[in-house]
Amino acid sequence: MSSSNEPHEPGAEPSAERAAGPVSERGTERAAERGTDDAILDAAAELIVQLGVGRAQLAEIARRAGVSRPTVYRRWPDVRAVIGALLTREIAATRDAVRLTGTDRGAFVDGVVEVAVRLRDHPVLGALLRSGDSDTLFEYVVDRLGASQRGLLEALRSGIEQGQRHGSIRAGEPLELAAMVLLIAQSTVQSHRMVAPVLPEEAWRRELARALDGYLAP
Repeated sequence: MSSSNEPHEPGAEPSAERAAGPVSERGTERAAERGTDDAILDAAAELIVQLGVGRAQLAEIARRAGVSRPTVYRRWPDVRAVIGALLTREIAATRDAVRLTGTDRGAFVDGVVEVAVRLRDHPVLGALLRSGDSDTLFEYVVDRLGASQRGLLEALRSGIEQGQRHGSIRAGEPLELAAMVLLIAQSTVQSHRMVAPVLPEEAWRRELARALDGYLAP
């Protein structure tokens, strides 16, 4: 990204006076853009949690966000795209809130279980899981490797590499191990309501940790 819209000779740097104005203006524009994006995604989250996925329409999202429909359309072409961006944001925030790296396998497994619990209990993901039309969730979480999954994979890979260096996680291609850890945790989260009557909270956490620990043990 160039720091100025004004052309200048190769090797020459624009003066501070010339650069300060455009850079400051663009910084303000970027901040405003991020604010609008978040306002739209927040409105979509509120709508999904309160009324369900079926009631999430672009017009209502725009109204709740306090923006026009063209403002939403300039960013995302339809409701599915808005929900996809919302899922990416929320999963990334959950991932970043939990430390997935540690000195040993136990710390790594604890981190993965904590992320799984937070995603399982997330209001937006929960609303999508409970929805009669779960195609959107499956499209963005199951059927394709999107930005949120790639971010999780990278965090898992890093934690696995650290555990391998420590000697408490078995040898193997870290990204392949990370992909299987993601599948184990993801399927457990998606199916938790089905098995809740026979696998209560404490057991759910314990057995997920045991499955991950057994898979990663040398």
